[in-house]
Amino acid sequence: MLVKFRLNGKEVEVDASPNEILLDTLRLKLGVRSVKRGCERGECGTCTVLLNGDPVTSCLILTPQVDGAEVITVEGLENDPKFKELVENFVNEGAIQCGFCTPGFLLTAYAAMVKQKIKTLEDVRKSLEGNLCRCTGYVKIIEAVAKTALK
Repeated sequence: MLVKFRLNGKEVEVDASPNEILLDTLRLKLGVRSVKRGCERGECGTCTVLLNGDPVTSCLILTPQVDGAEVITVEGLENDPKFKELVENFVNEGAIQCGFCTPGFLLTAYAAMVKQKIKTLEDVRKSLEGNLCRCTGYVKIIEAVAKTALK
């Protein structure tokens, strides 16, 4: 089945089976490496993408479901000033260790900031629910997001 959608601002067409997950389409067919395979159950956030502006776990979305939609990965935000600031704060605050979970955290935090859902430190914590980090813990990540969102 031919599926057409916007990926990081560009129209793409892929041939996908009805049960093919978006994670596989992005990584294996479209070469997007920032989207990682983690738990494969939608619990860790490693495969997070923005679907029409909302963070979703791409391991739980079937590729045919994104027909006509907009999908954004971290590569699609590299020129966005707010996203650049968020990335810089992740680096400056030491919120990155192995980097495996980082794209999911960045996209989830970015979406919350764009939708102005972050007004307090508790909002920062809540906005990151569903993303797991096994290296640094969450203190540095929360600090990086707060530094960006709570200015």
